[in-house]
Amino acid sequence: MSLLHYLPAVPRPLLPTCALVLLLAASLAAQGQAPPLPVPTQGLAGQQVPLIPLTLLAIDPAAENDSLFAPYRDRRPALLRADSLIGEAFEARGPEVKWVLPPALRKVARRAPGIVDDPDQMGQALLRSPKLKDVPDPLRASLRKLTAVAGGRVVMVPAALGFSRGPDGRAHAELSLVAADTRSGKVLWRSLAIGSGATPDAALTAALDAVLPFEP
Repeated sequence: MSLLHYLPAVPRPLLPTCALVLLLAASLAAQGQAPPLPVPTQGLAGQQVPLIPLTLLAIDPAAENDSLFAPYRDRRPALLRADSLIGEAFEARGPEVKWVLPPALRKVARRAPGIVDDPDQMGQALLRSPKLKDVPDPLRASLRKLTAVAGGRVVMVPAALGFSRGPDGRAHAELSLVAADTRSGKVLWRSLAIGSGATPDAALTAALDAVLPFEP
């Protein structure tokens, strides 16, 4: 099913506007026109790269009540679950890069209140738009302050994650990923990771495998 039918997997009182939902869907669908590009780990080798927390997760409304997606129905636990799987994949498949995972970034923000913005509330989901070539403010300023304290210059942003059930009954995941230079504000790389599996976790893992291929 087209991602144009996606809705965020959040409790009803917290549902955002339909315009935001359609923008997410359109952005993910547009990125799907290009083949997935692998994460440029060689170009980032030896560098410290913050892996920004995911803040936008959507489930096809046709599957909202599907027990298969129950672990991703409540927004906060779902985002933390996805962050964990994404972090594990990046560390396992890209060990040449010094990834700074979301839990560490949250600690940095807590230790520098008033200097570093909350990494879960910087507005990073807007980077899902394939038309963005530059990181807009205030997000750019927030990312720059974060890297000034956490280290590094380039950040990796999981901008949006979408789930659906495929025609074969398997879970389908699409993850929008963006790398950006916090000093110049330029978007350096973007890709749409796509995967399927028996469970949402397996689908997300398959999507990550697609952009973090194992090379013996």
